[in-house]
Amino acid sequence: EAKLPCLMLAAQLEGSRVLTIEGLSPVQDLHPIQTAFVEQGAIQCGFCTPGMVLSAVDLLRRNPEPSRDEIRVGLSGNLCRCTGYQKIVDAVEVAARKMQEKK
Repeated sequence: EAKLPCLMLAAQLEGSRVLTIEGLSPVQDLHPIQTAFVEQGAIQCGFCTPGMVLSAVDLLRRNPEPSRDEIRVGLSGNLCRCTGYQKIVDAVEVAARKMQEKK
């Protein structure tokens, strides 16, 4: 289950698995969500991107076929000042579809 790192002490993570944006995929291969963010133009300044991508990973792990409203709720803990969220929601929707096609 994804947690907000700004609300956790390092000691609370003992014995937990910690996933960061750097550990999401090998350097040469982007995760499907990362690819969708690039293809859909969902990245601008990049400040919110790690949180958005990791929230999307958690959302699609729990709900592989979310509605647009469910995507918005799943990303609601992240703020973006650049995109207006439309392209971010589009990217998660595209990634969900591509990930389902690979199954």
